[in-house]
Order: sequence, then C-alpha cells, then structure tokens
Amino acid sequence: MVGDFWLKTSGTWINALTVLVGTGVGLRLRGSLSLSMQQVMTQGLGLITLVIGFGMANSFNQVKAGAIAGVILGLLAMVTGGLLGEWWALEKQLEALGDWLKRRVRSGGSFTEGFVAASLLFCVGPMALIGSLNNGLSGDSTLLLIKATMDAIASIALSNSFGIGVGFSCFPLIVYQGGLSLTAAVLAQQLPDPATNPAVQLTSGVGGLMIIGIGLNLLEVTKVRVASFLPALLVAPMLYALTQWIASR
Repeated sequence: MVGDFWLKTSGTWINALTVLVGTGVGLRLRGSLSLSMQQVMTQGLGLITLVIGFGMANSFNQVKAGAIAGVILGLLAMVTGGLLGEWWALEKQLEALGDWLKRRVRSGGSFTEGFVAASLLFCVGPMALIGSLNNGLSGDSTLLLIKATMDAIASIALSNSFGIGVGFSCFPLIVYQGGLSLTAAVLAQQLPDPATNPAVQLTSGVGGLMIIGIGLNLLEVTKVRVASFLPALLVAPMLYALTQWIASR
C-alpha cells in the first residue's frame, strides 16, 4: 500500500524537495549566478525536455483504432483541443490569473509575493498537469523529475528576489500535483493494464507533443501556445472511444 502510494506520487514529493533545496541555495547565493549561467541551465533543460517529449510522442506508434493510425488520431486531438483552447482563451486566462494575483498581493510584502509567484509558476502549467497524470496512471515520474529540476533552478532565481516565501510554495504544489496523481491512479485501477491501454497511450502521445512545445519555448525557438492545447488531453481518449464505436458498427 505504502509502496504503491509512493510509486504514484513520487514525482510530487521529489518536486517539493527540489523547491526547498533550490530556495535554500538561492538564499545562500544571493545574486552570484550570472545571466549567462542561468541561460545555459535553461537551455540544457530545454534540450532534455525535447528528448522526453519525443519519447512520449512515440507512443502514437502503439495506437491504432480500426484503420486509423495513432498519429492521425493525435493530430485530430491536437487540432480539436487547440481550437477549443483558443476559443476558451486558456492561455490568456492563465496569464490574466497570474497578473491578477500579483496585483492583489503586491502590498503583502516580499514573502507573500514570492509565495504566490512561485506557486503559480510551479502549479499552473501543462507540465505539472501532464506529469502528475502520467505519474498516477503509469507510475512514470520522468516528467515530474524534469519539472523538479526546472523548479529548483527557478527557486534559486526567485528566492534571490523574494526570499523564503518561495519555499512555502511546496505546500500548494503537493496538494495540486499529489491530488492529480492520486485521482489518475484511482482511474487507472479501472483499466486492465494502463501502460498498454490505447486511450492512455494516445493521451500520453498528445502530452508528449505539448512537452515538445515547452522545450521549444525554453530554447526560445518559437512561442508555442501550450496552454491552448490542454483540452486535447480530454479530446484524445474521447476521440479513441468514438472511433472504436464507429468501427464496431
């Protein structure tokens, strides 16, 4: 029981630990890292993120619904989900939420502002969502470990500006990511084998494409509106179920 709980939520606990360690390092360094050093670390993370994303996207090759290949279903899910995300203006709404919270706490001092800024950065984003779902569904914490490394570096930079309040963001991170992972784990129990389930594989492939988008953003190659594609994570399994239903008619 304890082992299974750890397997499904390990990425979250490690992520919280890296935030605390990064905050401690940032408080000790206090502006010692140059901009070029920070850029090199970010670029390294961007390259690794691309590798992880391409690996996840490869799961399209394991999916087939009747005569339709998994990559075609992935394309349809991404386009449909992306259009829904743009229609709902998810990217703008997330940015507006962050701006609103920052304005609300600006008078609360550096501790409060650091706590809110870090909580938003660490919890609001596709990697937190996709990584937590992946961890809960299959026990794979790879994405959250990559995110944990990114958050550690961000914690160093943020704690230089805001102080110890950044470290306390680990609490909402645990609640949010841990809750998502446990919810996904409960859903996975309804599946005979989540690791080989076509709907899960298709969703993982769609998530991989979004992770590639994050990698491209980190490398500043382009600006992919990753948040707009979030509905594709729901569209993918629904699309697979629809094609299976049509094929059985």
